Parts: sequence; C-alpha cells; structure tokens
Amino acid sequence: MDSNNLLKQLLMIGVGTTSLVADKLRQVSDEWVKDGKLDAEQANSFVNDLMQQMKSEQSNLETQMQRQLRNVLQDLGVPRQNEMDELRGRLDRLERQVRDLENKLWR
Repeated sequence: MDSNNLLKQLLMIGVGTTSLVADKLRQVSDEWVKDGKLDAEQANSFVNDLMQQMKSEQSNLETQMQRQLRNVLQDLGVPRQNEMDELRGRLDRLERQVRDLENKLWR
C-alpha cells in the first residue's frame, strides 16, 4: 500500500469537493442577490468568509487524516520509511560480513 498515493487521492477528493461547494455557494449567493435578500458586497463577503473557514478546516482535516493514516499503518505493522532504510543498511552490512567471511574461507 502506497500511503503517499492514498493520501494524495484523498486530498484531491477534498479539493474537488471544496471546489463544488464553492461553486454552489456562489450560485446561492448570486440568487440571493438577484432576489434582493443580500447586496453584492454582502454576498461576496459571505462566500469569502465561508471559503476561508472551509480552507482552515480542510487544513486541520488533512493533518488529522495524515495522523490517522500513520496510526492505521502502524497498527497494521507497516514499517516507516526510516525503519526500512535502517533495515536495508543492516542487511547491507550483514551481506558484506558474509562476503568477507566467505573470502577468508576460500583463501
């Protein structure tokens, strides 16, 4: 499982959803302006405030998703990248030691 790819896909879904919500908000605010419920400045301010709030919440959601994904991967026993790098280094050292021992035996 490529956690980075999964996270990117989830974030792209979030971006797409945010874009749809923004479009719908603008449509609704335009209708309110047309119906005389809000003036254009109020509608623009309303949409901008809501979009700013959504961006802030999306950032928090992204952080929470990353944390949750790390926890799930850890619960599943999937090693972190630094753990894999450490194991590769240990494996390289062991392979080198085995080669050295084999070379000593053949001399």
